[in-house]
Amino acid sequence: MHMKSMLRLAALILSVHFAAHAGTRLDDSTKIGGFSLGCQAYSFNQFTAYEAIDKTAATGGKTIELFSWQTLSPEHPKLEVNSTLPDKYIGELKAKLKSAGLRATSMYFGNKAFEAKDPEAELRKTFEFARKMDFVALTGEPPATGFDLVEKLCKEYDIRFCLHNHRKDDKRPEYKNWDPTYTASIMKGRDKHMGFCLDTGHLVRSGLKPVEALKILKGRVFSLHLKDPISADGHDTIYGQGVGDVKEVLQELKKQKFDGFISIEYENFGTNSVSDIKQCIDFVRAQGKKK
Repeated sequence: MHMKSMLRLAALILSVHFAAHAGTRLDDSTKIGGFSLGCQAYSFNQFTAYEAIDKTAATGGKTIELFSWQTLSPEHPKLEVNSTLPDKYIGELKAKLKSAGLRATSMYFGNKAFEAKDPEAELRKTFEFARKMDFVALTGEPPATGFDLVEKLCKEYDIRFCLHNHRKDDKRPEYKNWDPTYTASIMKGRDKHMGFCLDTGHLVRSGLKPVEALKILKGRVFSLHLKDPISADGHDTIYGQGVGDVKEVLQELKKQKFDGFISIEYENFGTNSVSDIKQCIDFVRAQGKKK
């Protein structure tokens, strides 16, 4: 083969590679105040995914993180947003996102795959769904024994995994994901695709400072469920009005050159959450203008 032909072939291979992974990047169109920013659909868990998309768009957010047991739409209440969704409806879901001006970044998934007879075959379905949806990541809390499998598939599919944390529970001493020192230890030596989704509200409710957790996990934080609890045991409130140190969190993310995404997971369901979340977005926008 002539050198020019070899170069053309190499260029073609590279173009195919980058085209295949074009969906894994978040561009500036997803950013507000310097951060890829939007909602975790769980903020609207009393509604369908389509309704959550509409509500996220109404907040002014640019991204949405889905969760795997939310029903698709009022017209299709028996379909869920996960790997069981037929391709026809995946196409319609992507069209819905596009018309709303939103980028789906990730999906929080459960642990049923790890209980299956063939965990790899079952979990692979979730990764295939992620590929079809052009997610940049998958979020969840698999058992530590499942990390090798998750890591294998993350490398194969070129997609990030974000280990989530819930709050400390004295009734479940075996649960340790609330502790960033522990999660840092179990993530040590893992592939670059393996990292964290820090839920700052659950950190506060575990008696921790979110900024300190960010420092412990520096370089591995790929996403946040950013919250501002009104108190250590209180409900979520508008950014800047609680004890979650949101301004300091954003400053630390800037220092770390954070390249992931922020999902506003507003678990104060009795309020006009669209209006409240819009104010949270305005807060991030204002902070982004500050040096």
